[in-house]
Amino acid sequence: MEIDAALQSFLEHVRHKSGSAHTVTSYSIDLRQFVSYLNKQKVASLNDVDATRIRAYLRELFNLGYSKASISRKLSSMRRFFAYLRQLGVTQADVGRGIHGPSMVRNIPRALSPEAVEKMFEAAECGEFPERDVAMLELLYSCGLRVSELVGLKWDGVDLEERWLIVMGKGDKERRVPFGDCAKKALSALRNRDASRDALGQYVFTSRGKDRHLTERTAHRVITSMAARCGLGNVTPHTLRHSCATHLLEKGAPIKFVQDFLGHESMATTQIYLTISASWMKESYVKHHPRAAIPDLAE
Repeated sequence: MEIDAALQSFLEHVRHKSGSAHTVTSYSIDLRQFVSYLNKQKVASLNDVDATRIRAYLRELFNLGYSKASISRKLSSMRRFFAYLRQLGVTQADVGRGIHGPSMVRNIPRALSPEAVEKMFEAAECGEFPERDVAMLELLYSCGLRVSELVGLKWDGVDLEERWLIVMGKGDKERRVPFGDCAKKALSALRNRDASRDALGQYVFTSRGKDRHLTERTAHRVITSMAARCGLGNVTPHTLRHSCATHLLEKGAPIKFVQDFLGHESMATTQIYLTISASWMKESYVKHHPRAAIPDLAE
């Protein structure tokens, strides 16, 4: 398979799996830049691309002034591209698998307070589309879904009786996510509304007809608008996912559970949430360390 044909096949695969034009565009930009580099190096076959050549490309990006975050993102795109080619049998080895990107200083994600989250639920209930907006909040906050998982969720992946979701996470990995009474109530209300309008389609959140799912961009706009009505700024769907993880850990949930619940591949990703709440850390220290608090000597 020629390089350009392989790239087009991969982008069609991403489009089919994610349904997000933004995601496809991001992969396209990163990989077309890499293909341009290969053309300059007179590389005509994908089997001629090895780890050494990829590392040389990353060094060139660094010398051109690209940030570590940008280089890491481009490497991630290449890893997924070559993993796809290996699955198809186009290449003999997954050449991107063992390559490490530049070391990154991870930013601590922002989490809302429980009170701020409740304000957003109040705003959702008073909005133009209350059933949709409340259900979105429940799945982003109560279930910790990524926005891509939210918009890609189908009704056949929702078990209202047993209260399970089946979502497609990163790397096309399927996982089961439990949900509670509040989320069940919100999902039931949304399903009943759409059924009464004869608008019930395969996707939980639809756009421009019942057979198309809501775009990630629209979901992002709904959440930021909802937050703005509460006087909250810089709130995205991912902020609600961060808040979910933080509040679970603050209430004593095991970190292994939170890792599996959120679909984190690495425990290190989950551990970042342990640094978010200083007040929780202080309370935990005072509660558990024998030398943290002065004993009450009063009779």
